[in-house]
Amino acid sequence: MNECPMQRDFLGYGEAQPDMRWPGGAGLAVSFVLNVEEGAEFALSAGDERNEGCHEVNHEVLGAPDLCMESHFEYGARVGYGRITRLLADAGVALTLNACGRALEATPWIAQDAARRGFEICCHGWRWESHAGLAEAEERERIARAVGAITRLSGRAPVGWHTKSSASVNTRRLLKEHGGFLYDSDAYNDDLPYYVQVDGEPRLVLPYAFDTNDMNFFDSHAFAKGSDFAEYCGDAFDWLLAESRQAPRMMSIGLHTRIIGRAGRIGGLRDLVARIVGAEGVWLATREQIARHWLAHVPPKAYR
Repeated sequence: MNECPMQRDFLGYGEAQPDMRWPGGAGLAVSFVLNVEEGAEFALSAGDERNEGCHEVNHEVLGAPDLCMESHFEYGARVGYGRITRLLADAGVALTLNACGRALEATPWIAQDAARRGFEICCHGWRWESHAGLAEAEERERIARAVGAITRLSGRAPVGWHTKSSASVNTRRLLKEHGGFLYDSDAYNDDLPYYVQVDGEPRLVLPYAFDTNDMNFFDSHAFAKGSDFAEYCGDAFDWLLAESRQAPRMMSIGLHTRIIGRAGRIGGLRDLVARIVGAEGVWLATREQIARHWLAHVPPKAYR
């Protein structure tokens, strides 16, 4: 069993909030993240050891291809991606794709479309899987394979990384070893970017969020209607915007093509976007833009 070599930090910034503003004097940076995972889910038909068990229902088919599950994932690529990106593009929202390498292999037109529109593609691993417990050599190979696929299909290497669920205790060291990454989003513990120490060097973390995320239609069933998503995320936006008048804040909004892309849910995203776009003191940005601004204006200091 791997031992965790990292010390946990329960204080964060505490009272020492960074003294900075986002571009244009904004207090709140909002990051819309669209997860592209279709084709990267576990499937016996893809040669994986099992089928994925979470889609519109929780049900894992054992010992045979799960054609129902595969069809649910296909909806995200066939319908959801276009529906979501049209809505966001019409509103002028900057977008980061969290894309699995194998998903883009299955849907290369998404990589091409993202490159054409100027979306950021953040690396979401090779398969849609947790890295916790992966052998180091296996994880190293997964990282290289995913980066290679994104680079080849989009024409640009990713500068961000986000593991599905839990990273391993080696992930950040392996990302540093691979090179080329500005940030990772393998944390859920703050409303601001921050630095961690990896092999004696500071590494930037842009925390992600599970609560302001459409996955709550599936995992916890906290959201039943599109309006549930819009109201909860809108309330989070209002609160962070108010706090950002005194100190900078960042908000992540997580989307999935096969979830919020459904006709019965997309109205919630429309209403949330209407609540955010045009609000005073808000910067809509990709995660790469946020990372580069933070690196330039809040340079790393010695990590406690």
